[in-house]
Amino acid sequence: MDSHPAHRFAWREFLRVLGKNVTESELDFVMDGRKRDDILVHFLGPLTEGQLKEYGGLKNELFWQASSEVVPITGVFEFIECLRSAGITMAVATSASSGRTRSILSSTGLLSHFSAVVTGDEVRSGKPDPGIYRLACQRINCSPNVVVAVEDAASGVRAAKGAGLKCVGIAGSQPGDLLTAAGADCVLSDFADMTLKKFHLLLGMEPLQSRSGESKTG
Repeated sequence: MDSHPAHRFAWREFLRVLGKNVTESELDFVMDGRKRDDILVHFLGPLTEGQLKEYGGLKNELFWQASSEVVPITGVFEFIECLRSAGITMAVATSASSGRTRSILSSTGLLSHFSAVVTGDEVRSGKPDPGIYRLACQRINCSPNVVVAVEDAASGVRAAKGAGLKCVGIAGSQPGDLLTAAGADCVLSDFADMTLKKFHLLLGMEPLQSRSGESKTG
């Protein structure tokens, strides 16, 4: 799902309410797969636990107001179904909160497709720290070298590669050359007409030895 437009709106409005106007380029920080608390501190400076909770709740309310702007990446539902039909284990590794992640997955009918959902609530450091991908691999009992991450942010690519995964970049919110520079093994614009065979060929992987994990930014 491409939730970046909704996140940009929510963060822009949240900061405006607090009297802080930010430029579009400054908002790019939000799109790099970081945890919500890290973003709050980046824009507002040191905050108490109470403030982090209060401000985080307000930002989430604004996000849900803009949730109609959350649209699926072309072909992604079909490709996820293809992976599930092939018996490939999938996991979500996202810096977003558990509540928001599970709500979006449930509303799209995808929650049951994933064997594990690892969120920013479960790790100390957000992406580009590789911890979230290491934990996801543990949850699905897979060695990182046979797992593929799908990422649309440079920090997410660095997190996946740092954990030893292969990584497919999805250009959109960030340009493909930025994802490639971060270490993506290949970059796609979407999953239109994607098959499992094509996916493996892109990565030079043996189909019978591969498993795939999918990751969401936000």
